[in-house]
Amino acid sequence: MHRLMLLSVTTEGRDATNGNSPATDYTERLKLMLLIYVPKITNRIGYTLKVLFRIVLRVDFEITTDLAFFQQHDGPKLSYGPERIGDSVWVKATELLTQTTVLEHDLHIFKEGNTAAFYPSYGRDLDFSFDMIAASFFMLSRYEEYLPHRSDMHGRFTSETSIALQHDFLQTAVVERWAIMLANKIKERYPEWNLPLRGFDMVNTIDIDVAYCYKHKGLLRTLMGFGRDFFTRKNSDEVALRRKVLMHKADDPFDTFDYILDLKMKHRSIPMVFFVLLGDYSQYDKSISYHVEEFRQLLKHLGDYARLGMHASYDSFEEPQRIDIEKARLEQIVNRTIVRNRSHFLRIQLPQTYRMLLRAGIEHDYSMGYAEQPGFRAGISTPYPFFNLNSDSEMLLTIHPFMVMDATLKRYQQMGPDEAWPVVKGLMDEVDRVHGTFSCIWHNENLSEMFGWEGWRTVYEQMLDYGEMLKTK
Repeated sequence: MHRLMLLSVTTEGRDATNGNSPATDYTERLKLMLLIYVPKITNRIGYTLKVLFRIVLRVDFEITTDLAFFQQHDGPKLSYGPERIGDSVWVKATELLTQTTVLEHDLHIFKEGNTAAFYPSYGRDLDFSFDMIAASFFMLSRYEEYLPHRSDMHGRFTSETSIALQHDFLQTAVVERWAIMLANKIKERYPEWNLPLRGFDMVNTIDIDVAYCYKHKGLLRTLMGFGRDFFTRKNSDEVALRRKVLMHKADDPFDTFDYILDLKMKHRSIPMVFFVLLGDYSQYDKSISYHVEEFRQLLKHLGDYARLGMHASYDSFEEPQRIDIEKARLEQIVNRTIVRNRSHFLRIQLPQTYRMLLRAGIEHDYSMGYAEQPGFRAGISTPYPFFNLNSDSEMLLTIHPFMVMDATLKRYQQMGPDEAWPVVKGLMDEVDRVHGTFSCIWHNENLSEMFGWEGWRTVYEQMLDYGEMLKTK
C-alpha cells in the first residue's frame, strides 16, 4: 500500500490519552478525515493540496496513491486524476501539476458562476468545469512571473502584465473562492464531513521609509532642504514649519507615531507590524541614519507595541548583500532577531529575491502585492508558503499578501479620501466572504494630514473600525 502520511494534519488540543489504542484512534479519525487520491504524488500536488485544505480551509486530510485503499474508505473522498472513481468528489486533473518545468500556457479564462476560472475540464459526469487545483497552483506559485515579461522601470512585475487585471479578477480572492467551492461540493456529497471555516482576520502594517520630515537629516541634507525651499518658492507656511521644527518649536509632521500607537491601543485585536528602512542614503532610499539616537529609541519604543520587520532597501534589489547588513542594523538596535521583511518600492523578483531573503534568515515576507493597483496579486489573502518553481520545491518562507496601499490609491489611482474608502471597504468585504486575512500598507508620513494627504486619517480610522467590527461580528 502506497500512502503519503506527511500531509496529514492533526487538530491542536486533541486529547491523546482517552484510553484507546493508537490503531483505534487512527481508524476512528480516518473515518471522518478527507482522503484524497492521486495516481502519482508530485511536489506541486502535495503543496497545492496543503495550501487549499490545511491552510485555507484548515481541515485534516490524507493523500494516497493506493486505489484499493481509497475505494474502501468510508469517509469523505476526493479524487484528483484523469477519471472518476466511484462516488468520490472528482476534480479532473490537467497536466500542470505533474510537470516540473515552466512552460508557456494558453489559458482559456472563463466564468464559473461569478468567479473567474481557467484550466477548463471537458467530458461527461464532471463535478467541476475546471481544474481549480491547477489554477490555484498557477496563482500561488506566481507562475506567470517566471515567464518572459516586460518589467517596469524599477524591475517589477506589473499588474498590467497579470492575467488577473487583464481578465478583471484582480480584486477577487479566487484561490480562496475555489477552495470554498471545492469544500462545498465535498460537504454536499459527505454531510458528516467537518468543515470548520475561520472568520475574518486583519493585519495592519506601517512602512517607515523616513521617520522624520525635517529632523535628524544631517547638516548637508538640511541645507539642501532650505535650498529647495528657496529655489522652488515653496509655500511659506511649509518653510516656516521647517524652521520651527528645527528650532524645537513644533512637532515634526512625519512623527505620527503617537497617533498610530493610540489607535493601536484602541484596536487591540488587530496586530501591527512596522517595517523599517535602514539602507544607506541613495536616490530612492532616504531613511534617517541608523546612528541617530532619537531614531534608535523610537524603534525600540515601537517594538514594545508591535512587531518589527526590515524594509529591504531599493538598492538591495541589485546588491543582495545589503539585506544582511540592514537586517543586522535593525537587530542591533532593538536587540532581537528580525524574521520579517517588506521590500522598499515592493521590488521583488521571483525566485531570486526570496532566495536571498531566506539566505539572510528572513522567514516572512510582506511584499506580495502591486504598487499601482489594489487587489490580490496571488489570488489569495491568507498567508501561505513560497513554492520555488525553479527548484520545484516548497521553501521555508511564508508569503503574507497585502491588498491595498495608501500610495496606490492616492498617487497611482489619483483618488481622494472619499473615493478611496469604498475601494478599501470592498476589498475587506471580499476577504470577509472568503474568511481570509486583510492586510494593508500605510506610511507614517502619509498620516501627517499634510502635503496633499489631508483627509486620509479618516480612511485609516474607518478601515480599523470596520476591521474590528468584521473580526468580532
